[in-house]
Amino acid sequence: MKILIVEDDAETAAYIARGLREAGHLADIAPDGQDGLFLGTTGRYEVMVVDRMLPKLDGLSLVRALRAAGVTTPALFLTARAGVGDRVEGLEAGGDDYLGKPFAFAELMARLNALARRPPPRAAEPTLLRVGDLEMDLIRRTVARGGRRIELQPREFRLLEYLMRRAGEVVTRTMLLEGVWDFHFDPKTSVVETHVSRLRAKIDRDFAQPLLHTVRGAGYVVRADPGPESE
Repeated sequence: MKILIVEDDAETAAYIARGLREAGHLADIAPDGQDGLFLGTTGRYEVMVVDRMLPKLDGLSLVRALRAAGVTTPALFLTARAGVGDRVEGLEAGGDDYLGKPFAFAELMARLNALARRPPPRAAEPTLLRVGDLEMDLIRRTVARGGRRIELQPREFRLLEYLMRRAGEVVTRTMLLEGVWDFHFDPKTSVVETHVSRLRAKIDRDFAQPLLHTVRGAGYVVRADPGPESE
């Protein structure tokens, strides 16, 4: 692993770095928060060890700044301030773990290994979906096309969201039954066809270019370009 140590106490920083290097890892040391911010945003590290009481930029502000810059490298706060309130502050600032001083190096190493094994965070899903001039706002729960508001029933909204998240992909009837209605069997009804028809009437009516297309023998697709196989 490549590990960033942000620690203003030279003796503590050297002790941690030596132990990490003896264990076969790479370690960089930043003696203050500003250097830590620079290395944290320009270097590539698996984990970071961050003291809270740092000159120039304190540890909490450092981690907040890294998170604001999109840096997701796991951060372990290592500090003498280890009360419950302090730990809560550290975690809420974007820290991933908290270890109080004095500490055992074996425990520090175990915690760093555990942080490095965590899967990377998933990218946030978009809250605004667009296909052509059709727009869906998932926060406000609104749909508009060409700037004109379209009123949808809850199931119609869910159906359109499912299709727009897969814009350009053909979605089968079975996929819709499972993804929109949570049916893991065929109810032998025309529920999908009925809702697709109603949705099409709402989002394509009075517009020259249809967006919701039927792909014969396959399913449905939302896209601005109908394609030769669409109806």
